[in-house]
Amino acid sequence: MKAINIIIVLILFSFSFCTRKPDRPQVDTFQPVVNEDVVPEEVFTVDMIEVKKNFLYDQYTLEDEYPYKDTTRIFQWDKIKECLFYLDSIQLERTSWVTFQNYKNKNGEAPLIKNFTRNAHKRVSDSLGIERYQSVPLYSVNDTAVAERYGRDGSLAKFIGDDGNYVRVRTIYHRGEWFVPKKYVKSISDSVFFRKAVVVDRTNQNISTFERTDSAWLVRSMNPATTGLHRPPYGMETPVGMFVIQEQKPKMYYLRDGTQDIGGFAPYASRFTNGAYIHGVPVNAPRTQLIEYSQTLGTTPRSHMCVRNATSHAKFIYDWAPAEESIVFVIE
Repeated sequence: MKAINIIIVLILFSFSFCTRKPDRPQVDTFQPVVNEDVVPEEVFTVDMIEVKKNFLYDQYTLEDEYPYKDTTRIFQWDKIKECLFYLDSIQLERTSWVTFQNYKNKNGEAPLIKNFTRNAHKRVSDSLGIERYQSVPLYSVNDTAVAERYGRDGSLAKFIGDDGNYVRVRTIYHRGEWFVPKKYVKSISDSVFFRKAVVVDRTNQNISTFERTDSAWLVRSMNPATTGLHRPPYGMETPVGMFVIQEQKPKMYYLRDGTQDIGGFAPYASRFTNGAYIHGVPVNAPRTQLIEYSQTLGTTPRSHMCVRNATSHAKFIYDWAPAEESIVFVIE
């Protein structure tokens, strides 16, 4: 494939195929950036992406199209292939990757940016809808006095260089290059090649998993899921975008809304951004026994931000998709 370097630049600024602004109220309002100045001579196209079904997990499997109430729901194969195309494209040549990390502000609260707003949760956000809480500051390479935007925890970025107290990166969602303080950046091993991807569909409330082979992307599962509900002050939609699985917990304990009391746990949890996990059916205290399935899966958004699955499917992802080596796409 020729013109690989040009393609990489183009693709790094193009994510519109995986995201679109939904009609319903939401926290995320970012618009993807497309670098229109770069026109490759020869393009690696989405039509070259081959997807084959070869399940490793075959419980609760959904068809490509299936009934839901008086409508039909689908797996959006065109968008899914575009996401897999994107992942292939950014890995056409060896590069160094980093992730942004600031879960629960553990690396320090990001500073205020120049032009911030407040969202429906009354939290400071940038113009793309990315909240200050749990995010990292992005500084212009020409001005490190005041940050311009926020970068979401779990986001993948291309490493450009080391500039003293800052790391120079190129992100998916923002045009140009940016400085990020080193404490918010974690390097991904140069040996990592992202071969496993999870696609969460907020519109159709389903989830699918994919594994790259030399010749095709293999579909490993197709299941119902339940995403986050926009319900201030506690409920938030699962954010649209592309993320790296950050960490995994056999049990993710959660609090009762508005308290510091443990409300229960979610089994086999894989965190991909902020407090958003892919996990099994929640177990509310005082119950301790796992729950395999809920009839609410695949219906309407109802979690706080997470992606609920059948517990055995969450365990499949937990065992199959290693942290810092696997990608999660959330699409509309």
